[in-house]
Amino acid sequence: MLIKRKSRSIAAILAFSGTLTVSGLHKFYLGQPVWGILYVLLSWTPIPKVASAIEGVWYLAQDEEAFDRNFNQGKSAVKFSQQTSNQVESIAKALRELDTLRQDGLISEYEFEQKRRQLLDQIS
Repeated sequence: MLIKRKSRSIAAILAFSGTLTVSGLHKFYLGQPVWGILYVLLSWTPIPKVASAIEGVWYLAQDEEAFDRNFNQGKSAVKFSQQTSNQVESIAKALRELDTLRQDGLISEYEFEQKRRQLLDQIS
């Protein structure tokens, strides 16, 4: 299962937007729903708006490595892209091998299509 990488700039934008609109959207985005609900429940006070502004500045003040440690389980963008690239590469190789089997008549067109769909579903 692929885990979506959290973006520091999107988190900051959502935090700053919480100073004007509904506070806590950045918490939901970062996978902290309990804090998000707390921000929404306290939205009638200025506390979540001030906290959102402070957190927006904090997200921007962090470098990418620190943000990744805090919100992306320590995985950097380079590691994510390498993992995805390796996965796509291995699936492409498997598809080529599968096509060779189909062309040699060792599997039917139906079997080829079934397996091709299974392989492609692993990417998304």
